[in-house]
Amino acid sequence: MTDAGLLRPGAHRGDAHTDDTAVLQALLDVEAAWVAAQADAGLAPRAAAESARAAARAADYDAGDIARRAEGGGNPVIPLLADYRRRLGELDPDAVRFVHRGLTSQDVMDTAMMLLVRRAAEPLGRQLCGTADALARLAQTHRGTLQAARTLTQHALPTTFGLKAAGWLAGLQDLEADLAGLTRLPVSWGGAAGTLAGSIALFPGTPDAAEQAVELARRWAGELGLSMPAHVWHTSRRPVLRTAETLAAVCAALGRIANDVLLLSRPELGELREPAAEGRGVSSAMPQKQNPVLSVLLKRTALTAPQLVAQLHLAAAQYVDERPDGAWHTEWPALRELARLAVAASSHAAELTAGLTVDLARMRANLDASGPAVLAERISAALAPLLPPAADGATGKQQVQAVVREHASDRQGMLDALEGLAAGTLLADGTPVDRGVVTRLLDPAGYLGANDLLIDRVLERHDRSANDPSTTSGGYAGTSARSTA
Repeated sequence: MTDAGLLRPGAHRGDAHTDDTAVLQALLDVEAAWVAAQADAGLAPRAAAESARAAARAADYDAGDIARRAEGGGNPVIPLLADYRRRLGELDPDAVRFVHRGLTSQDVMDTAMMLLVRRAAEPLGRQLCGTADALARLAQTHRGTLQAARTLTQHALPTTFGLKAAGWLAGLQDLEADLAGLTRLPVSWGGAAGTLAGSIALFPGTPDAAEQAVELARRWAGELGLSMPAHVWHTSRRPVLRTAETLAAVCAALGRIANDVLLLSRPELGELREPAAEGRGVSSAMPQKQNPVLSVLLKRTALTAPQLVAQLHLAAAQYVDERPDGAWHTEWPALRELARLAVAASSHAAELTAGLTVDLARMRANLDASGPAVLAERISAALAPLLPPAADGATGKQQVQAVVREHASDRQGMLDALEGLAAGTLLADGTPVDRGVVTRLLDPAGYLGANDLLIDRVLERHDRSANDPSTTSGGYAGTSARSTA
């Protein structure tokens, strides 16, 4: 029996960092790092640590067999340990006694899942950096590309595609602090009942055995490139929830981009087109179609992620005692799938944004199709205060609104009507309201608000992040954790 991902198109882009081989490698690295931590603390010979790492190659183990045997103990750590000890014994019989001592299965499983996500965060960060760079280029290139802003699905005011791209970029920038947290995920420690009794037993007769046990866990975390938690979290699952929420937020931010592309690439709008690739977007029944598959898959991911986070919250609410019963087991597939989907989505988004085609003419044509009424806010703000009440008592604002309603799609008619309505009035600077003034009021390029300022603020933030020496990959990823893979 296989699970090749037939029902998860595109998710294979995240498999290299989240598949069963990656899980096995994380579990093995956690066990090997524990032996190395003991060697650093003087509890094991250095040769044992070297042998432990040499035996920790996922390719040497049968994931399918381990999965079947995991049913016996309820988790894959138990059968893997048996195989690991056997293999290590072939390399260094003395090293076997240092494996797993003082740990419990949950310590290893939780730490391995954190390591799995930590490693997945590296391609995730690189690909988000690529997406951010592409969006920055789009924002700069199209800061003057006029487009209809849409609210509640309807044309609202003029905007620019550059500002829309800057908005997409800002959505990713808002995640930088959360994503940085994926580089500081914690090890899980506590032993059989969360008391560290097993670790303390490694320091018999030592007055400060408890402190030594904590320091041993700290060494372990350092070996893995993870952080040292403030407390035992066997049944306090905020580390898992925080991690999952970050991954889901990435999916949501990328899904927002996909939603806009899906809308604007509809043929009746035709403002955007996805990059083409051999075999992508094909239809089994309609060969003339070019479906926006990258955006479809991004939207799929954005719709899937919240349910996985909900599963993790449900599990966290069901934890009991000092070690959980069942709720813990539901976390593994949900967290792994979130990591897989987030990595795949970041790859899809990087490809989408790098190759996105922008049709400037269609954007302008669609904006012009709104007629001059799309500038009603500007016209009213400029002219209404200048007009005295009409004979029927209509205010200046009501008079302007009447003209806009009557000539909503007739630019020439509105120009004539507004010129006549405002004849004899003066702007605040003393300029007469003539045809030239009204013509300028009907130019959408003159009513873009703080377009350039808003784009500049996002681009400046992008530049600061990209040039920050304390981060890599433009603030979206961190340093590599040690691996024996």
